[in-house]
Amino acid sequence: MRIDAYTHFMPSRMFKLLVDSGYPDIGKRMRDVPCIHDLDARKKVVDTFPDYAQILSYPMPPLEAFTKGDGVKANEYARLINDEFAEICARHKDHFPGWVAQIALNAPDAGVAEAKRAIANGALGTQIYTNIAGKPLDDPAFEPFFAAMEKLDKPIWLHPARNAGFADYASETKSKYEIWWTFGWSYETGAAMARLVFSRIMDKYPKLKIITHHFGGIVPMLEGRIGPGWDQLGARTSDEDLTLVLKSLNKRPLDYFKHSFYADTATFSSEAGVTMGLSFYDHDKIVFASDCPFDPEKGTMYTRDALRFLEAADVSKATREAIAHGNLERITGVKLT
Repeated sequence: MRIDAYTHFMPSRMFKLLVDSGYPDIGKRMRDVPCIHDLDARKKVVDTFPDYAQILSYPMPPLEAFTKGDGVKANEYARLINDEFAEICARHKDHFPGWVAQIALNAPDAGVAEAKRAIANGALGTQIYTNIAGKPLDDPAFEPFFAAMEKLDKPIWLHPARNAGFADYASETKSKYEIWWTFGWSYETGAAMARLVFSRIMDKYPKLKIITHHFGGIVPMLEGRIGPGWDQLGARTSDEDLTLVLKSLNKRPLDYFKHSFYADTATFSSEAGVTMGLSFYDHDKIVFASDCPFDPEKGTMYTRDALRFLEAADVSKATREAIAHGNLERITGVKLT
């Protein structure tokens, strides 16, 4: 059985709010993909593939941005999403054996109460974004969430978030040609991981289980920079002594990226990306995923290719089974097959 650990669906009540809002850019993208919100269409996608089921998570836009910084409203929308996910999965367990709770980190309590409530209601874990309305994840305001998730012993799904407002050049006010998405999201994932490492969040909460989307973005292809490169942290900086940061860590920077984080196999139909990810991460920290339904075929292309790449992977049968469902079941503590 293949359990797709990272797929996106917009529950109907939240989808109506998005449509009524006229939210631009990524909101337009959500509205143009039928099986992101049509449950019957989504079930047909799942039925296309034998021995296959999906874990549901909210897509975009981040609630913190959608509500323009209103933490109370964002938390209200998170509850709306999570309650409908619970209803959908209860009715359609064969198609959707589990769901991920959406959390608003700008809620008054950094989303802690909603994380606890949703997990008690059946969520496998929680989803957050790589930045919170422009703030980094190592902002002290968000630390209560990480402390709570370690105590709850449930994984965090980490999704990249960046929009055209993140300019690529200091002389400009916006990112052109959707570079903010094509390259920006992969960079953003690596940057968020780095902030969690160098802020010592990963040291303070060593049992955190963070699943990075898209095989950790740019991270696997930059092993040399993360390894020997960051072993020289501070050599390129003259206005502060970053060697002190390096000395404060419990282990080498590369070791956190390779062995502390989890990653999924969603690579937008890039077989080379899967090969590289499999060579970088510990195999017991990899979960199968497709990123359905964001592909030119509205749900089937990425899924078909992700399944094909998994079958073709140069790993043992036991490792393939672990990636297909076993690792996800182990880290969530829930039997899904």
